[in-house]
Amino acid sequence: MEEAAPAQMLTPADRVVMISGASRGIGLAIARRLAGEGYRLSLGVRAPARFDAAGFDPERILVHRFDALEAESAADWVAATAARFGRIDALINNAGILRAIDFETGDEAVLDEVWAVNVKAPFRLIRHALPHLAEAGNGRIINIASTDGKRYRPGVSIGYTMSKHAVMALTQAAKFAGWERGVRATALCPGAVDTDLIAGIPGVTPRQDRIAPETLAETVSFLLRLPNSSSVAELVMNTRLETWI
Repeated sequence: MEEAAPAQMLTPADRVVMISGASRGIGLAIARRLAGEGYRLSLGVRAPARFDAAGFDPERILVHRFDALEAESAADWVAATAARFGRIDALINNAGILRAIDFETGDEAVLDEVWAVNVKAPFRLIRHALPHLAEAGNGRIINIASTDGKRYRPGVSIGYTMSKHAVMALTQAAKFAGWERGVRATALCPGAVDTDLIAGIPGVTPRQDRIAPETLAETVSFLLRLPNSSSVAELVMNTRLETWI
């Protein structure tokens, strides 16, 4: 009996990818990269009317309102994506915020906002998208986490660090929830990325040493092409030398 051939890398074909926080920074870089590769895209943004769709094929893109602070917008966006394209093959949870809060400074309202955007919003999106991803047979979930989800570093917002640790747990849970039906989940954990998120933060990595958003887009492209037999639970991309990561 002949042995089965090794699983081949997946192709974009007509696969549909949802990307939250796609109006700028990492999300926009991912959207541009995947559009150029032939994916169909559903982009979740807070203000669709202000999204610059130049360079995107209008027949292969949906720009839909998604506000991480509004619970119902997750279900609405997932439903609109399925209605437009008839399928959902990947979900990239990219939307996130960084707010300063530690044991001495910051109000609990700040902690609530960070938790709502960075943890509860991706939880909701996974919950609503998972049946569609499972139906695809090779659904993918990529959660943009952080090196701050792998350890605590003094000087970094405790609230932000807590939220990114939670994203790591969420990714593991998603992997178990969808495994038998071909869903694979990855936590992508970059260090300092050259976006507005970290602009003006004291002691942040110098700009010349930061990760370019396009580098993360390349990494996402690679992860989306991996077959079911090559699951990457987490991928850490650091900008500095550390003991643990």
